[in-house]
Amino acid sequence: IGEWVSPGTRFPLETAHDADVGRNSLLIYQLTSNPSFSLAMKESPDGNNQPELVLERALDREKQSSFEMVLTAVDAGDPVRSGTIKIRINVTDANDNPPVFAQDQYRARLREDAPLGSRVLNVSASDADTGNNARITYGFGKMPAKVLQRFMVDTESGMITLKEILDFEDTRGYTLLVEARDGGGLVAQCKVVVEVLDVNDNAPEITILSLSSPVPEDAPVGTVVALLNVNDPDSGENGQVSCELSGEAPLSIVASSGGSYKVVTASALDREEVSEHRVTVVARDRGRARRGRGRGRVGCVEANGNAPVFSQAEYTVRVPEDVPVGSVLIAVTATDADEGLYGQVKYS
Repeated sequence: IGEWVSPGTRFPLETAHDADVGRNSLLIYQLTSNPSFSLAMKESPDGNNQPELVLERALDREKQSSFEMVLTAVDAGDPVRSGTIKIRINVTDANDNPPVFAQDQYRARLREDAPLGSRVLNVSASDADTGNNARITYGFGKMPAKVLQRFMVDTESGMITLKEILDFEDTRGYTLLVEARDGGGLVAQCKVVVEVLDVNDNAPEITILSLSSPVPEDAPVGTVVALLNVNDPDSGENGQVSCELSGEAPLSIVASSGGSYKVVTASALDREEVSEHRVTVVARDRGRARRGRGRGRVGCVEANGNAPVFSQAEYTVRVPEDVPVGSVLIAVTATDADEGLYGQVKYS
């Protein structure tokens, strides 16, 4: 009997036969007590009573898959004689149970450098039905194409694996909808939350926002020479950056807000000593100490920092008293270490 059969349905039973005649062959039927079934009699055209089994309440194969009863036929003779037959009822399964996942929601963590084919996790569903109605296949529900490209699920085992490289800086997590479908078409769904773990796969990036070059050599200490922005797309310590200058330039770097830095003069400049400084900014993160570098040149423009210097501190000239007016007595020479207008010397 199928578990989908409605209460009140009747099932004919085998009729007993008695070789006696008259009262000795009058048959009365009895059924062992069972709340799910009862016995009813149906009069057949030949006048004999036909025993029928009546379903009293709905069956549930998952609660009880079989029943055993005894049907007894008793005659009305004296002494009373009887015959019995065992009735065994097997309840046939209906696909009245959908698959059920072991968890409504699963969580997994996966490093962004996980190789292709890495196992994410295994989902599992069960079905209380039997046979084909309990055979479960797995698949993904409706999700964005970007998610479907990254993962795959084994239809038989429910194992979810990685089929495309992850990138924490692109997407930090995925939500997968996994479906379990039984052979009768009933579907259950669960959610799988995959957290992508960051690895230190990005070096700091240095962007020069502005660069003042050349810088006057008489610029005061603390003059801003360059503005920088340093960015590391990694997270946590992998994205925490510190900066420093390499080389011996009279400059220093000062942290500002929002990943910005200022390169400023740390001492007086002297163009005559060094006319150009090559500056290298080194940025290090706190992960595996990945580095980023930025380079620039800072020229030093002349300031009038030098006085003219004569070739001699003192000149001695002997002049005859009858020398004509306008005669050249001596040529004096002075030089100035400055450049441009600051290096042009006038005499008086």
